[in-house]
Amino acid sequence: MAIVLASQSPRRQELLARIGVEDFKTLSLDIDESYPEGLSPEDTVRYIAKKKCDTMVFLDNDRLGKPRDEEDALRMLRALSGRAHTVCTGVSVRRGAQEERFAVSTRVFFRPMTDDEIRAYIKTGEPMDKAGAYGVQSRGALFVERIDGDFFNVMGLPVEQLGLVLARFGVKLL
Repeated sequence: MAIVLASQSPRRQELLARIGVEDFKTLSLDIDESYPEGLSPEDTVRYIAKKKCDTMVFLDNDRLGKPRDEEDALRMLRALSGRAHTVCTGVSVRRGAQEERFAVSTRVFFRPMTDDEIRAYIKTGEPMDKAGAYGVQSRGALFVERIDGDFFNVMGLPVEQLGLVLARFGVKLL
């Protein structure tokens, strides 16, 4: 079966390879990521997953996307400092007419951070292309106090749930 990842994310590609999906193609999609108001975080990413795989960060019910600039990254990281937030990823798996769409949520707890730490992190450039302005797989991990849920979901792909769904679609990874 041909596996197509509707994402250009290097992290998602790395995670697919880690779980044994070595032969896959990627799609570059420029889609409208708008969604109806009032949806829960899980329903929001499930809605977007109709078109592509997407990971979003929510602080309370406010979506924190990719920062527009360094000041926006500073604003987001200050807001996350010393607080818990939710990372949700929506995934859609299709084979012919068969489709299964799901969302996975993970709670991430940040320790309190100083402005000096936040500014130094922003200077690395790492926050600039990531939802919530941090990457848990790199230096952003220095701020993570604990994670409740799937660590890989925070990286951008809930591999445990994806593996179960792929197995139902006949893809044997073990």
